[in-house]
Amino acid sequence: MRTNITINHQERNDMSNKLSKKNNKKKQPKKKSGMGLVWLTVIGVIVIVGILAFVILNQPNEEQDTGGTGDAGAETELDLSKVTGPSVTISVKDYGDIKVKLDEEAAPITVENFVGLVKDGFYDGLTFHRIMDGFMIQGGDPLGNGTGGSDETIKGEFSSNGVDNPISHKRGVISMARSNDPDSASSQFFIVQADSTFLDGDYAGFGYVTEGMDIVDKICEDIEEGENGAVPPEDQPIIESITVDDDK
Repeated sequence: MRTNITINHQERNDMSNKLSKKNNKKKQPKKKSGMGLVWLTVIGVIVIVGILAFVILNQPNEEQDTGGTGDAGAETELDLSKVTGPSVTISVKDYGDIKVKLDEEAAPITVENFVGLVKDGFYDGLTFHRIMDGFMIQGGDPLGNGTGGSDETIKGEFSSNGVDNPISHKRGVISMARSNDPDSASSQFFIVQADSTFLDGDYAGFGYVTEGMDIVDKICEDIEEGENGAVPPEDQPIIESITVDDDK
């Protein structure tokens, strides 16, 4: 005997709603726990940091490089026995002597001009009028303000002026100052305190400091520089003399 089950309208709606909810529950996927992903990430970071720390701590010790505009702590590394040219001594009042080996093979015109001025006593009593700590000290101007010079100018011995000059402007190099005219150098020179190789090809290096870079460092440390390195006349270190020690 078949039994008919009669469902009224309200019951039909109630059952439909229940079935709908039940089906929705079955279709919804289970949510993954967010905390599990967080912990996995944390553990991964800890492992990576540990590996990096191990690698760093087990590397051999190396001398630190100060970087910046140049290495003001390193002396010029050069085999001076291969450099041909006279040696000169720059005596700076209250500081001491700076000894320089000139390279007449790299810059013959510049060396000849400089030595001629030295022998004439041109530099005696002049000053270092421009000083920039971490760069260079500049002197040899009879006017003491960067605008003066000797009676003659010389050809600029550097690559942008058509002359092959291998000297790089690293710490301890002596080079000629000039104006915008590449052939305007006369008497003003500068000593590089920190590597300034950006000057290569545009200025004529003509020698190397062999002793006295500590004096250059001390001058840079003591003198308070003004705009673009300008030093007031009363504070300019005095070049008591420059002398030729030997001709070769």
